[in-house]
Amino acid sequence: MAALGIPLLLGSIPAAARTPTVAHPALWEVSDPDTTIYLFGTIHLLPNNLQWRTPKLDQAVANSQELVVETIVDEKDPTKLMSAMASLGLAKGLPPIMQRVPQADRPALAAAIKKSGVPELAYNSMKTWMAAFLLLGNQFKALGLSGGAEGVLKNAFTTAGKPIAELESNIQQLAFFDRLPEPAQRALLEGAIEDQKTTDTEFSGMLDAWAHGDVKGIARTFDRELSDSPALEQDLIRHRNANWSKWIEQRMAEPGTVMVAVGAGHLAGKNSVLELLKRDGYKVRRLQ
Repeated sequence: MAALGIPLLLGSIPAAARTPTVAHPALWEVSDPDTTIYLFGTIHLLPNNLQWRTPKLDQAVANSQELVVETIVDEKDPTKLMSAMASLGLAKGLPPIMQRVPQADRPALAAAIKKSGVPELAYNSMKTWMAAFLLLGNQFKALGLSGGAEGVLKNAFTTAGKPIAELESNIQQLAFFDRLPEPAQRALLEGAIEDQKTTDTEFSGMLDAWAHGDVKGIARTFDRELSDSPALEQDLIRHRNANWSKWIEQRMAEPGTVMVAVGAGHLAGKNSVLELLKRDGYKVRRLQ
């Protein structure tokens, strides 16, 4: 959900073993005489030994009076998130979960369900996107990866006594997935049980592009991931990018300095938040 996060699945081999230990992720600035908004593209899961805090990023954090993220998830008490997920993701009369993937993928789905520890019967009552979320979450727990850049930034702002705001509530963000047509939801589910070699290669490529500030590389990764599902691109990327760019434009009317940290895929490509801002006449300056 967040990096886009969901389409960029993770494999079982820790990417930390094959990626740089020092990263310089991209950072931008939009400003006028009394307002500065830093735009930082995050990745939602990171190797524990990757050093990505740079002097320029730390200076932007120090300058910022507020942090704005996609949505605020309380990692210590995920009750709010789980309640939102259950309110949208459970339904009666759904086809059995096994019938929602091609015959050839059913053994992999059965294995993933068994590994999750949740009975198959429970998955039958979940909408397809929710089942995909739970299976992905099980993969995340098995990897040597931390909670990602957002958690580090949130801790820094909380420690400094600075407020943290969100662009979308938990329920609003999940609603984007809930509104996806069933074929798009099934694409998520199939991705969640993709073979480990393929998913690890995909994540490693994404992480390497992020670590080197390779925005074009990030855009290519997302284009490839979303090429088979226009609905995913429209609902999870373009629609939200349009909402966020308008939020930034409205915030520019108020004085102050803010850091906006969202998934790196939202800041890459021809329909990114940055490109939408440029089209509306804003000058976007890359700092790192």
